[in-house]
Parts: sequence; C-alpha cells; structure tokens
Amino acid sequence: MKTRIFFTWLFLAFGSLPFFASGQKNTIPFNTSVESDDTYTIIWNGVSKAYRYKNGSWTRDESYDYQFNVVQKRYENHWKSIKTLHRIHPDYDGKAGDRDQTMYFEVLYKTLKEQKVQSEILASIGNGTGTSDTEFRFSELTMYVPNPPRFLPYNKFRISQNYNYEQGILTETVELILEKDGKETPFMKNEETALIFIQSKLDQAPTKFKE
Repeated sequence: MKTRIFFTWLFLAFGSLPFFASGQKNTIPFNTSVESDDTYTIIWNGVSKAYRYKNGSWTRDESYDYQFNVVQKRYENHWKSIKTLHRIHPDYDGKAGDRDQTMYFEVLYKTLKEQKVQSEILASIGNGTGTSDTEFRFSELTMYVPNPPRFLPYNKFRISQNYNYEQGILTETVELILEKDGKETPFMKNEETALIFIQSKLDQAPTKFKE
C-alpha cells in the first residue's frame, strides 16, 4: 500500500503523555524489519497547554506545556503510535520526568457495540480500554498506571479525541485523575491542538540559505 503521510500541529492523539513520574521507563517493542510504506501513516507535530486542578477549578501551568511529535501507523483495526515530547519552558521543575520523553501506544479495535467500536489499549504508560465511532472521529481512551507509587497524585489517564479530518484539525484533552473507591479527583490536564498536512511533492526547495 502506498504510504499517505500527514504532518500535524497537534494536540495527542496517542502519544507522549505529560506528568509521568520521574524515572519511569518507556519501552518500544523491538521489530526485526523496517518498513516505510506498509500501511497508512500519520505524522503529527503539535503543542499542548497544561492546566492544574486547584480549589475546584483549572489553573494554567505554563511551565508544564510541551511540544511533541507523533508517528501513528494505522493497520486494519490496529494502530501503533510513538510519541515524543519536549518541555521547553525554562521553569519546568522536572517532577514529571525528563524534558524529553518517548511513549508507545497500541490500540486494538475489537467489536462494535451499540454503534461504538470497543478497543483494547496497550501502552508504555499503562493499559486500558477505549470507545470510538466507526470512522474514528470521536474517541475516548482510558488507561491505568501500573503499580502507581503512593506519592503519585494520579493513577488514571482519560484521553478525549476529536478528529476533524475535513478541516485538517485534531483536538484532544488528556486528563490525569486519581481514582479511589469509585471517586475521581482531577489532578492535571493538557489541551492539545493539531493541524494536518497531506504529503505532497515540492516544486522547489522550501528554504534557502541567506547571507
């Protein structure tokens, strides 16, 4: 299949999620071969704005904003994504790990129930489940941190995605939540936005050296 590649100024669809505890190692499964045109591929380049939940409301925390890239390979009913992020703000305190991080996600679309596609999620930040419409325009993904330390102020990720393919825009909200005894307490969230660009040939070099 001929690869169709998009570049996106994004928010997340799947990818490197913020605020994971320092020292957490993210693993990407090994593969014996490298293919560039084996499926439908989307590449995102995006930004995310961070918010912290305090006293019952959301407050901006610019020091936790980040830029990121996602490479998403869509196989039949099976997506694989690698996300890298970089926190560029000089006041970032390092509590969410290194400034540069990599995360891995797989989404396996299983069955259709009440017009919602049910999925299983395997990710370096924790496994979970998801739902989506049949065209993958609106999705909600839920993942749980494996064996979270006691001091970690969250143990659950909720990702809400809106793919507006016709306008070339993807918006996503990533929530970090502490779930205990059936009760949810918000901790932080990231609002991401992406622009999507279709692969094309260039008539000339896009940039040139200037003296």
